[in-house]
Parts: sequence; C-alpha cells; structure tokens
Amino acid sequence: MSSSSPSPAPASSGQQHPIGLYLKVWGLLFVLSTLSYLVDYFHFQGYLRWGLILAFMLLKAGLIVAVFMHMAWERLALVYAILLPPLVVLVLVGLMAAEADHTFLTRLLFFR
Repeated sequence: MSSSSPSPAPASSGQQHPIGLYLKVWGLLFVLSTLSYLVDYFHFQGYLRWGLILAFMLLKAGLIVAVFMHMAWERLALVYAILLPPLVVLVLVGLMAAEADHTFLTRLLFFR
C-alpha cells in the first residue's frame, strides 16, 4: 500500500521571493554601475560629477539593503533602528560643515 500523504515541510520555511526580483535588481545594479562609470568616462567635473556619483552610490546601496538584505520586508521598527542612525549622522555632518564654513569665513573677516 502506498501512502499519498503530503511530505513534511522543510525545516527552514522562511520567506521565499521570486528569483525574477533578484535578477531585476541585479540588472538595475549593473545599469547604475555602468552609469557611475560613464560619469568618469565623459569627464564630468565639479558638483555635477560628485552629485551623480553620490546619487548612483545611494541608489545602489538602497537597492542592496532593501532587496538583498531583505529590509523591504522587515518590520518598520527594525528599519528605523538600522536606517535612522546613519541619516542622523549625515545631518550632523552637514551641520558641522556649515559651522566650519561659518568659522572659516569669520576668521577671514577678522584676522586679515
């Protein structure tokens, strides 16, 4: 007699995402890396160059964190716990840069 009972579930029954999602993200990362390379190839200079490089870098990092590190499917509290501190650090760096500019201009004004 053969039993037609279903086979037991695998031991690790975590979330499964379609392979197509990973392939699309991989393709998008390849395109963003190509665009980042083209910034240097076409000899962009100044703020445009750095703005494009930073934009492509942030887009690639965001895709990697969201999809490959599965942050897109995590609880909101965990996302805030991981993503909020670096954003706060960036704001503080911006404030320090503004303070440094103010200090530099003040020294130029009063010590020349």
